[in-house]
Amino acid sequence: MHDQAQALRERVRARIGTAPGTTRVVAVTSGKGGVGKSNFSLNFAIALRNRGHSVLVFDADIGMANIDVLLGSPARYNLVHLLRKEKTIWEIIQEGPGGLRFIAGGSGFLDLLRLDEEQLEYFVTEVEKLHGHFDFVLFDTGAGLSKETARFITAADETIVVTTPEPTAVTDAYALIKMVSAGGEPVRFRLVINRVADEREGIQTADHFRRVAARFLGLDILPLGYVPDDQHVPKAVKKQVPLLHAYPHCPAAKGIDRIASSFLMEERTAAPAGIRGFLSRIRRIWG
Repeated sequence: MHDQAQALRERVRARIGTAPGTTRVVAVTSGKGGVGKSNFSLNFAIALRNRGHSVLVFDADIGMANIDVLLGSPARYNLVHLLRKEKTIWEIIQEGPGGLRFIAGGSGFLDLLRLDEEQLEYFVTEVEKLHGHFDFVLFDTGAGLSKETARFITAADETIVVTTPEPTAVTDAYALIKMVSAGGEPVRFRLVINRVADEREGIQTADHFRRVAARFLGLDILPLGYVPDDQHVPKAVKKQVPLLHAYPHCPAAKGIDRIASSFLMEERTAAPAGIRGFLSRIRRIWG
């Protein structure tokens, strides 16, 4: 285990010497728990990686961090080790199946919310080292209406909101967007409808959500796509193997794959602020 961890750290550190590019920070969130947000985040990251992009998944789900469980790769180190200055940012990056890199949150994000100015500065300095070394950093945030989730959403370059066609899930997703928008910060939202019975239900749910958001919030929430309800998903969870690895040709995997394609093909008028922009906003919002 020690040799594997050492090899991973050496591979990650090797990226420091490469010419840095632009990192896009994406938050993935939901209005309530139980809609499949973390499972989507994980497999969405794999779909991006399958297209040649370097991706880091940051498990920012306070109190319910489970990306390492879904990967079947118990994290040797997590955010707590960074905040205690026991490990560097490079050393807490873990490698899961297929080479996907992730940072486990654990109880670390509860500690993060209580940082004093000096500790926050250390955290920012360490995380800033990631700038340019990954194409995408995905923050899998906590579900529901919380100030902590709102902070990550506001600081990210863009946010994917995951919901299901269930009325309570749709209502909570709308409430989340409304709460964040009320803060006055511009946020680029995109919508994913998970566990749809068929294409018609996915399209109808997304269209209704878009109309309501446009009418009452003045926002155009474009849908990225939908993911079919699929019994292969719970099977993959039980096996602790990502869906795109366990059942790459199942309907849900194909749905996530299409969403990744749509996401990459979208035109964006603004350049990403990246890790440095994200941390700058975090500093301001946390203050």
